[in-house]
Amino acid sequence: MLSTRPRIRRAAAPILVGAVVAGCLAAAPAVALPVRTAIVDAPVEVVADGAELSLSPVGTYETGVFDESAAEIVASYDGRLYVVNAQAGLVEVIDVKKPSKPKKVGEVASDGIANSVAIRADGLGVVAVEDGDDKTAPGRAVFFDARKKTPRVLGSVVVGALPDMVAISEDGTRAVVANEGEPADDFSSDPEGSIAVIDLPATVSAASEVDVRIADFHEFEAGGAKPLPEEVRVFGPTPEADLPVSRNLEPEYVAIDGDTAYVALQEANAFAVVDLEAATVEAVVPFGFVDHSEAGHGIDPSDRDPRDAPTFGVRTFAGLKGMYLPDGLVAYRAAGEAYLVSANEGDAREWGDYAENARVKDLGDDGHAPLCETSPAATLTGDGDLGRLNVSTAMGLSEDGTCYEELYAFGSRSFSIWTTDGEQVFDSGEDFERITHEAAPESFNSNHSESNLEGRSDDKGPEPESLAIGEVDGRTYAFIGFERVGGVIVYDITDPASSAFVTYLNNRDFSVSVEDDGVERLSDAGDLGPEGLTFIPAATSPTGEPMLAVANEVSGTTTLYAISAAS
Repeated sequence: MLSTRPRIRRAAAPILVGAVVAGCLAAAPAVALPVRTAIVDAPVEVVADGAELSLSPVGTYETGVFDESAAEIVASYDGRLYVVNAQAGLVEVIDVKKPSKPKKVGEVASDGIANSVAIRADGLGVVAVEDGDDKTAPGRAVFFDARKKTPRVLGSVVVGALPDMVAISEDGTRAVVANEGEPADDFSSDPEGSIAVIDLPATVSAASEVDVRIADFHEFEAGGAKPLPEEVRVFGPTPEADLPVSRNLEPEYVAIDGDTAYVALQEANAFAVVDLEAATVEAVVPFGFVDHSEAGHGIDPSDRDPRDAPTFGVRTFAGLKGMYLPDGLVAYRAAGEAYLVSANEGDAREWGDYAENARVKDLGDDGHAPLCETSPAATLTGDGDLGRLNVSTAMGLSEDGTCYEELYAFGSRSFSIWTTDGEQVFDSGEDFERITHEAAPESFNSNHSESNLEGRSDDKGPEPESLAIGEVDGRTYAFIGFERVGGVIVYDITDPASSAFVTYLNNRDFSVSVEDDGVERLSDAGDLGPEGLTFIPAATSPTGEPMLAVANEVSGTTTLYAISAAS
């Protein structure tokens, strides 16, 4: 049982934000804007008894763009943040040498849609850029020099379709790109998913096409040399008949340990193990499923319990399982062993006329098979129980395909720690819903674009999206962002099997609902939709103390948090 105490913290003063619209790859002096309040007056906070770490928001950079992916992924280098503004096709360069007054000083621009950025210790930057006209076409890895006052593009190489995430190995010798290979929006075509392994130059310069090797999934096709475990989800329409496994698997996120990359295959509920020396996928490992009938793994599955007055109710349900389906995946070492940490967001496949998800109460209608009469969940289809919950229509069917024996929900509303063989050593279970309810009970499971009560209970709850890992005073911590209700939750993961909650802080004012109140209230709302997080060690922090940077895609804000000993 968690021992926590709620605590409200107020910011000392509003933050003055500097911003400039700079030309392509140009830096410009900051222009003072009116005082903004993206750091809210009273961030909500829940702190575990005996917590040794606390978070404090100290400064925010605002784009002023609402719900357009204006701040997705963030990287840090030499007193600057590099923030992906996806739809603008830019990486915005934010000077944070004065963390309370971040200001834009330039851009790294390239044709297409920027999805991810990583920077090597010597200043070589890499941006994953998808084709702006056709996401099924090959994308590029674009290189830039972050040492320059005005960051300079150095060149690019071609990678696979829809490069979604880039990571650089700890020794700096390779960049690894997850090429998601999503289908066309009308499902008319479906490119292969793949992983690009790029051998990087020793100097701050662009790689060449000869330095790019593509790890594919061809050997996992029927009759191939490598087995594909049955639990790996390969499903849905196949607009192109060849290579059904390779076209179905969609690499999402890259974690690197030494000469091995572990790549999340979100919709497949699995991860790929990639030998970076050989640039080959050696194995595809399923994450498995959480059993929501087990104590400690309950969920609140309804936004109508009852209608118009939903109440908090985390419960267990026989016949209901959850698919982990993680987005963020990070590798770290504890006692010399490598582990993977996953943020178990959940994601359904929806392309063209195909939609994997359906509400439980709609099973038996709209062409869907019904629940089996013998299913433990057969009597739980009312709105106050499981009726509103979105589940997979591709999972749980009886052998003859006539009815659903089990229900499979999207995501587990938790984070997990795994061995690199896929054995789970820790899962946070129902902690996230209980802690976020304690923090803001009137906004429990709120959505991000609007403030509401239980707006996401029937889907994926707080929706853990991504995470960062950092070491503070000899302890290792996981910082996990909640895409929907917002905020960052921190766990001490020094001993993986005994990981423990430390603190939760949400820089959001739920009294402001931007979708209802208008974008002119955007600044008052705080941070909405945390998407990317990066830990800044004390050695490279502008304050000399560790910090956390969080990019929020819905509010278009990037916020810096001080990390300090809890008072």
